Order: sequence, then structure tokens, then C-alpha cells
Amino acid sequence: MNRFAYRTTGLAIKTLYRLSRAQIRTHGEEHIPDGPIIFVINHFTRIETLLLPYYLNRLTKSPVWSLASYELFKGSLGNFLDKVGAVSTDDPDRDRLIVRSLLLGRDKWIIFPEGRMVKSKKIVEKGRYMISYAGGKHPPHTGAATLAIRAEFYRQRLLNMAENDPEEAGRLLKLFRIEDLLAVSSLSTQIVPVNLTYYPLRAKENFLSDLATKMVGDISDRMLDEVMTEGSMLLSGVNIDMRFGPPLSVYECTRCAEVSYDIGVRRQINFDDAIPSKKRMRKEALKVMQRYMTSIYSMTTVNHDHLFASMLSLIPKRTVSARNLRARVFLASMLPFNKMGVHVHHSMDEGQLALITDDRYDKYKDFVTFAEAREVIQRHGDAIVKNKEKFASAFDFHTIRIENPINVIVNETEPLVMLRRALRKIAWTPGFWVRRQVARRLEDKAMFDYETDYATHYTEGVSKSLEVGRPFLIKGKFRRIGVLLIHGYMAAPLEVKELAKYLGRMGYWVYVPRLKGHGTTPDDLANRTYLEWIDSVEEGYGIISNRCKRVVVGGFSTGAGLALDLAARIETLEGVFAVCPPLKFQEFASKLVPAVDAWNKLMHLMNLEGATKEFVENNPENPHINYFQNPVAGVRQLERLMTAVEPKLASIKVPALVAQSFGDPVVDHRGARRVFQRLGSADKEYILFNFNRHGILLGEGSHRVYTAIGNFLNRLQRNKPS
Repeated sequence: MNRFAYRTTGLAIKTLYRLSRAQIRTHGEEHIPDGPIIFVINHFTRIETLLLPYYLNRLTKSPVWSLASYELFKGSLGNFLDKVGAVSTDDPDRDRLIVRSLLLGRDKWIIFPEGRMVKSKKIVEKGRYMISYAGGKHPPHTGAATLAIRAEFYRQRLLNMAENDPEEAGRLLKLFRIEDLLAVSSLSTQIVPVNLTYYPLRAKENFLSDLATKMVGDISDRMLDEVMTEGSMLLSGVNIDMRFGPPLSVYECTRCAEVSYDIGVRRQINFDDAIPSKKRMRKEALKVMQRYMTSIYSMTTVNHDHLFASMLSLIPKRTVSARNLRARVFLASMLPFNKMGVHVHHSMDEGQLALITDDRYDKYKDFVTFAEAREVIQRHGDAIVKNKEKFASAFDFHTIRIENPINVIVNETEPLVMLRRALRKIAWTPGFWVRRQVARRLEDKAMFDYETDYATHYTEGVSKSLEVGRPFLIKGKFRRIGVLLIHGYMAAPLEVKELAKYLGRMGYWVYVPRLKGHGTTPDDLANRTYLEWIDSVEEGYGIISNRCKRVVVGGFSTGAGLALDLAARIETLEGVFAVCPPLKFQEFASKLVPAVDAWNKLMHLMNLEGATKEFVENNPENPHINYFQNPVAGVRQLERLMTAVEPKLASIKVPALVAQSFGDPVVDHRGARRVFQRLGSADKEYILFNFNRHGILLGEGSHRVYTAIGNFLNRLQRNKPS
């Protein structure tokens, strides 16, 4: 092992690492013990051979060496691998070299237990670990376990012989080229399982593959696959999750009677002698191998691609609608991963509502676009048609990452038995029951969140009755059109209950969500953002869209702004109605908010918390519903919402109704008119009522507003067949 070359070539690897856009996240570093270590790592790309020694060296502050296939040690590539700390699997002195470094305890080793790259990620067959490769199949190698046990055997024998046979101890030290017994580490060798998961896995043409094609000409399928797959990973910013499992000690493997006898026997034992306990150590190595293979593959970091690919593979029908697939993946994203012992990608830590709403993170779009490009599926409108051959046929080992990456992604989840069982159950569930499950889970979550928030923030004399803020569902006679109805700022679902009941009597299903921070206390509202309100609305959309065939969204005041925001993002909505949308404020207090907000920030900086003004008094039209204090931070969030919504109005194409009160003391009717004018809908209507109040959904004359909304819904229902 050339330590000088290792350090100097590390600079080249460092440069490559910095040039790549790969993002490595490490988990479980606390599992890396002191002393001699063998890292056993799953092997999918050449990247691991090049980058892992450098990366683990940075992490452990110790030299890290690795075993690499003898096939790679040819010409300049062989020289390069030698310099980055790779040792050929064909090196006759390989095992003694590794055991020596483990005895000294100064270095770490990387060993790939599969024995080769597993491009298909197919490592399980009939419930057993079995590695599939171009030449056939073989079980995982026990080399890492064997070397760790051998190192522990000689560590214990050296210590024993130092007391009982110093001459044999000296001979062993000379055999391993160790100066004296003090240089031998007192710490036992430990095996640390490591899992690497790449996301997203996208093999595609890139400048490296173009360059290779031009330079080589008739490039082999194997080389093209590796340059396309691994070049894409390095250049496109692939996420690499590196998880370290609890270390496995092999000390106990040397404590059985057979091995203990050979450790203490007073005769010469050379490195490759066929000692009596060799068979027992092989059995122990096999057990250890099973343990670290289980640990490695149980740490796979599950991501959205795993859920989409597995669901697509497991759904028994050849054709599935996009909406159906997304609903099933959404249900899968809500599985109790922690209880299953399944690790998930950080993008799954947050709510997954976008999977069934606007797909704003492009998880669905990115997956199906790639699957279609690889001819795994075809899309016909909302229908996704699977190519059965892609799911059933065997593919060439060296081209599968290009020809059928979806199968590769599915294979990666096979060792996660509990997850696969849960995914299969979701995949085989009838479509109507999937929709019902989605709705019920979201309803339960909304109710749980409200009751938790209410209990957390309840303040005597400030909080209203629990019923005021409770979200609710009204079941109509028909499921053709459902209505998502959103309440206003500083209010609660009770504010729109009369309208909801009116629409329910007309036969419509209606769901009224609670916006975060509402129905509890002003202090709760002061700490919320408009993005949380959007999440509340999307949750409501997930409920009503899985109860009814088509959805109309509407709201009052801030709820109107949120309804418009949803209509701008969900193209499949049937229509939108906005009552008193707050694009332009009348209320003088709202004009003071920027100044008050700036003043508060200044006071915070000066540590004069007592001089801040967090709330302004509110004189509500509906005191049994509304807060009596208006948080300055809340008004700022309302302004940010409408600032974000205004540019989107032109993208709204669905039929729209805007209703406004001429004498509204809070929202300027000219702002509502501007909302109407900027809507991109060809079919839109503006109604101006002559009321002298903001809350026109309650009180005298409110039935006129109800009638206008009811007529709008009836027209939408007549215009489309059931």
C-alpha cells in the first residue's frame, strides 16, 4: 500500500468530488467505533470505488483502503486504483495485508460483500440473498467476515503466545511484519454495515457519454451504461444517502471451544495452515455475513421513486389512471415507516399532499416522464398503460440501468419485507376504497390536528367553544360535484356553516377545512404562515376530491384568496367562487402593519421586547366566531398571500364567480373588481351586492349571496354530464 500515493492522489479525487454535483447525506456516524474497522457496503456504481475511500477518510480521519476487482487493474486505470487505495482481489498477499493492517488498527477497509457491482439491484431470490450478475448467480461473499475473524484470531493468539510461548509470538510478529506487541491494537475488529441509496436514478445521455462515444467510437454496451448512469449521477446532482448501521463485533466468534483451542495451542501456525477450527470459523463467518447483509439492505433509504415504481409494478391491472396511481402512492407515503424500521428520504419528511394536488415538487411528473422515455409505460390522457414486457422480461445485466431502470428501483425494495407487504396491499385495494381511505385519513388528521392545537393553545376567556373551529363535512345526495368551502381570516369553519348547509340541502357534498392558527387563539395565529393555510386548503381538497368526482372551490375573504390560489394550481377543478377577495384593503389598521412590523423588528434587535406591538384590537362583526385581537404578523401573512396570488390570476381558466359588498369596510370593492378583471377565465361573473358590511355570508340578506353561489354551481353541474 503506497501511503504517499494515497495522499497525493486524494487531491485528484477531492477535485472530482468538488466538481460533481452529487449531494451526500450521512446518517448514523455515531455507529463508527474506534479501532480497526471493515466497512461492508452495497455496490452499485464505479463511483463507490473512487469516492468512498476519500469520503470515509475525511469522516474517520484514518487511511481507508478498499478491495477492487482484479479485472480493473489493467494499464493506467490499475495504476490509478492502486494510488487511491484499492487492492486487487487477485493479489496473492491480499488477505495477509488486510489482517496485518487490522491488527495494527490504524487503517480502515472497504469490502463490497456482493463481490461485484450489482447493476440490477437484484439481491434477493426466494427469500435468500443471491447476487445476480452477467455470468449467473452466486451468494454474497463471506470475505469481510472471514478476514475480521482471522484478524481477531491472530490478535488473541498473539496476546496468548506473549504469555505462554514468546518464541511463537515473536515468529508471528515477524510473519506480519510488526515491530513489537505494543504496536498491536487492543481493540477488536468490528464490521460496520453501510448502505448507499441514490436518488433520483436517471441514466441519460450527458457530455461524458457523448465524449466517450466520440473518443471510443464503437462503445460497448457496458461502458455506455456506466458512463450514462454514473455520469448522470455526478453531473445532475444525485442525492446519496449513506447510512451506517450498528457495528458487528466478531469477538464472540473466537470464544467457542474449537477456536479457543487453536488460539492457545503451543505449536507453529502459519497464515494459510489448515487448522482444525477453520471449518467452525467458516460457519461463524457465514452467520456474520447474513447479519451484515440484512443490516445493509434494511437501511435502504426509501424515496418517491421507490413508491411509484413499486406501486406501478404491483398494481395487477395493465392500465391505471394518473389520479389513481397518485392516490395509492400518497397512501403509501403515509405508512408508519418508523414502526416498520424503514428509513425514508428527507423529501418525505414533510407532508405529501402535493402528490394528490398540484404535484408542485414534480415527484409524479418526473417519474412518469422518465418511465415513458424508457418505454416502461405509455400515457394516453389520464391513463397510464404498462408495458408488460418491461416488467416480465429479463434484461442484459450491463444495460438494465438504461433499458429498464424502473425494475432496478423495484428490486431495491425487495429486502424490505414489511414495506413490500404494505405496498402490495395498497396496490391490490379497489380504486373506490383507495379514495375512501385517502379521504378518511385526511379527515382524521385534520380533526386530530385541530383538537391538538386547541388543547395546546386554549386560553380561558379568549378561546371560543371547541365546536367553532371544528372542520366538518356535509354529505349531499350526489357525488357529481363536491364543494371545498374556506373560511376567512381570524374566523373559523362556523363562519361558513350556514352557506355549507344551504349547499348541502341542494344536494352537494361540502367540506370546510380549518385554516391553521384559527379556531384557537390569536397567539397561535401570530405564529402561522400563509403557506400553512395553503396546506390546510390542500388537505381539504384531498378530502373532497376523493369523495366526489369533480370539485368546485370557494371561500370568503382570505378563504377567497386561498380558493383562487388553489384554482391557479389545480387545472382539473370544475370552478371557483370568491366572496370579498382581499386584494385591496379598506381597513386603516392594515395600512399600518408594515410600519408596525418594522418597529417590532427594531425593538427585537434592541432587546426592547416590552416596546413591541404584536396585536391590534379587532371589533368583529361576529364576536362568537372571530378573534378580538388581530396579530400584526398575521396581517403580514395575509398580504404575502395576496401578493403571491395576484400574478397567478391570469392562469385560472375554470369558470369563476366573484361576489363583493359595495360598502365593505375591510375589503375595497375596487380590489375585488381587479381580481375579476385579471382572471383568465372565459366564463366569469362579477356580482356587487349593496351591503355595508364585510361578512356578507352571515346576517340580513346573506341568502341572496347563497342563491348566487347555488345558481353558479347548478350551472356548472348542467354544463357537464355526470
